[in-house]
Amino acid sequence: MKKWLLTVGLAAVLAVPALAGTSTWQLDPNHSTAQFTVRHLGISNVQGDFTKVTGTVELDDQDITKSSVNITIDVNTIDTRVKMRDDDLKSEHFFNVAQFPTMTFQSTKITKTADGSAKMTGKLTIRGVTKEVTLDVTGPTAAIKAMGGLRRGAAATAKINRQDFGVSADPGMVGDDINLQIDLEMVQPLPAAAPAAKP
Repeated sequence: MKKWLLTVGLAAVLAVPALAGTSTWQLDPNHSTAQFTVRHLGISNVQGDFTKVTGTVELDDQDITKSSVNITIDVNTIDTRVKMRDDDLKSEHFFNVAQFPTMTFQSTKITKTADGSAKMTGKLTIRGVTKEVTLDVTGPTAAIKAMGGLRRGAAATAKINRQDFGVSADPGMVGDDINLQIDLEMVQPLPAAAPAAKP
C-alpha cells in the first residue's frame, strides 16, 4: 500500500514540472479580460469589458517581488452592450482610439501581502497619459496542464479617477471613479519531451 501511494505521489509531482526561478508566461487573449464599472447619473452602475488583453508575465514563484507584468489592452474591443455608447467611448470625447488604440500597464513593484495575494504597483497609460497605480492581486494559481500547455490564473483590481488620464467628457452624467478588474489566464508551452534512449 505504501509503495502504491509513493508511486501515485511521484506521478502527481511529475505531471506538472516544478517551477523554479523565473519563468515567462504569455497571456491568453481568449481567456483574459479587463472589466470596468462606472456610475451613471450617480444612481446606477454601468459595466463594460475590453475583450482583447495581451502581454507577458515574468513569474518568480520563490520570490514574487522579483516578478513583473506587462499588459496591453485593445481599446477598440470595448463592449458595454450598447453600440451607440461604445462608439461614443471610442471617439475623441473619451478614449480617442484613432490616436490612442491601446492602454498599457507595466509593473514596477510587487509586494506580497499574504499567501496567494499581493499589491502590484506600476505605470498605467490611458489616452497617452501615464500615472502610477496600485492593484490588489489574487493569485497566481498553481499551474495545471490543459489545452496543450501549462496554465495559471490571476486577478487584479484597482480604482482610478478617469480625470487623471484626460478622459473627462460628460461630467455629472459619467462618474469619475472607475473600478477596474483584470482577469488573466497565463499559458506556457509544455517542455519538450526528452528523446527516448537508444537501445
